[in-house]
Amino acid sequence: MKLSKATIWTIWAICACAMWGISSLFAKYIFQIAPAANALWLTQVRQLVSGSILLIISGFVGGHPLQIWHDRQHAINLIAYGLFGMLPVQFCYFVAVELGNASIATVMQFVGPFFIIFYLALFRHQSPMRIEIIASIVAFIGVFLLATHGHFNHLAITPAVLFWGLLSAVGVATNTLIPQGMIKQGYSSLTLTGWSILISGIALTIIHPAQPALPADPRIWWSVAAVIIIGTLIPFQLATNSLKYIKATTFSLMDAFEPITATLGSVLFFGVIMKPMDWLGSVLIILATLALSIPLPAFFKKTL
Repeated sequence: MKLSKATIWTIWAICACAMWGISSLFAKYIFQIAPAANALWLTQVRQLVSGSILLIISGFVGGHPLQIWHDRQHAINLIAYGLFGMLPVQFCYFVAVELGNASIATVMQFVGPFFIIFYLALFRHQSPMRIEIIASIVAFIGVFLLATHGHFNHLAITPAVLFWGLLSAVGVATNTLIPQGMIKQGYSSLTLTGWSILISGIALTIIHPAQPALPADPRIWWSVAAVIIIGTLIPFQLATNSLKYIKATTFSLMDAFEPITATLGSVLFFGVIMKPMDWLGSVLIILATLALSIPLPAFFKKTL
């Protein structure tokens, strides 16, 4: 049986999202085998290397990576994208992985779309739809269950993990909102992503250059390479190309494979014990986010 292009690229989209989840496991592995390594150092290395490679690729495929710097306003927006979009979504996420685990960090980051809803309602006066309100409440309940296991008098995760996890979710929102104007101007996503990643890496290096005394262990560098290749280069290409053949809403549904992969990997390889409330909270957050991507009236009309 011959698969359609849409089916094939849906599978590749699933692979891309799963790779993002797998890369978080490699990050946690680095933090475990090399205590001197930290989120700041790993983010710097990943951003500098990945950003440079993506820009080189952009140049080869005709993306004109230097063109955006000829417009002063677009250049300012690009710097803002790197500092306030890409930097928090990457650095805060790795801090949450370092202090907690890949599962919690990835699921917490998954609530990012709800900060977008909050921003649009507060600053652009766009009233949220009923499904968005319901999904936001469900997601909040999910975060509450993850953080407290249903008990009001104590946290099941450390305040630091909760803080950095939610901050990375805010980063998801800013990382989505800031580049919209530049995308509408016709700049390629490869160029914008490459520059924003590189800018965030340069900024972190300037603010606090991290040079940990790492042991001569090849596992560390193989894992760093995995974070860069599996966590950035390959999935970005798969995601970008898949959107040529499948709808954005379809791809957003595939996002669920990222926290699922990170959670299963944390349980299987790192011995993370997921209690019933952890599973319930994770499922609620994932389902709430997916609900934003499904045109429910059309969905039920089609299935009934």
